[in-house]
Amino acid sequence: MGSAITSLDGILAMYQEERFFLVAICSALLSITAFLAFALPWTWVAYKNPESLRKYRVQGRDIPVKRWFVPSLQRFAFNNLVSFMGVLAAWPVFRLSGIHAGELPAWYVIVGQIIFFIVLDDFLYYWMHRAMHTRWLYKHVHSVHHRITTPYALTGNYMHAIEFMLTSTLVLVGPSLVGAHVVTLWGWIVFRQLEAADGHSGYDVPWNPALLFPFYKGPSYHDFHHRRFFGNYAGFFAYLDKLFGGTYSKGYEEYRRARQPEPRPQVEPQPQPPQR
Repeated sequence: MGSAITSLDGILAMYQEERFFLVAICSALLSITAFLAFALPWTWVAYKNPESLRKYRVQGRDIPVKRWFVPSLQRFAFNNLVSFMGVLAAWPVFRLSGIHAGELPAWYVIVGQIIFFIVLDDFLYYWMHRAMHTRWLYKHVHSVHHRITTPYALTGNYMHAIEFMLTSTLVLVGPSLVGAHVVTLWGWIVFRQLEAADGHSGYDVPWNPALLFPFYKGPSYHDFHHRRFFGNYAGFFAYLDKLFGGTYSKGYEEYRRARQPEPRPQVEPQPQPPQR
C-alpha cells in the first residue's frame, strides 16, 4: 500500500512541475490562440468577400463560410481537447524529451532551430500526407479534411482527431530532438499555426508576408490539393513535390504560369543624331 501511494505521489509530482505548465498547458493555449488570431481575420474576409480582393481568390466559386463555420469550430475544440488528453497521458515520457525552461539561448540559435523545425516538419508531413491518401487511411481518416473542397482559413484544422494528433506529434519532433527552449517551442507553434491558417485562406494575395520564405508558393498550393484531392502534398515547401516524383495537383502549374506577371517589352533605343 505504501509503495502504491509513493508511486502515485511521484506521478502527481510530474504534473506539478513548472515545465508541465509551460510546455503542456501554455503551449496548448498558445496554439489555440495563435490559430484563431491568424484564421479569424481571413475567415471574415472570406465571409464579406470584398470586391477589391476577389481577383486574388484561388477558386472562382463561392467560399461556403456559413456552412463550415460552426463545424470547424466544433472540430477545432474537440481535436484540441483530445490532443491535450494525449499530452496528459504521454507526459511521463514526453517530459524526458529535453524541452526545457532554462537559460534562453541566443536569438540566432532560436531562429536557426525554428528553421530546422520548419524543414523537418514539412518533410515528415509530406510523407504522412501521402500515406493519408492510401485507400484505408483516406476513407477512414483523411476524407474528413477533404470534405472541404473550397477552403478558408478556419477550416485549416477541420480534420479527424487522429490526423490532428499525428500532425501535432510531428510538430514536436524537432523540438524534442534538439532539446529546445520552451520559448523556441512557442515561436515554432505560432509559425506552424500561421502556416495552417495561411495555407487554407483561399486568397493568393501578392503582399502575403509568408511569401518571403523561399520555396513557399502561397495558399494556392494547398488550395489546389483540396480542389483536386491529389497532389501538392507538401505543407509548406513546394520543392518536396518536385523532388519526390513531381506530385503536383492537376492544373496547378498552369495556374502558376498564368499568375506570373507579363514581361515588360524592351524598348529599342532610338538612334541619336550625330554630334556637331
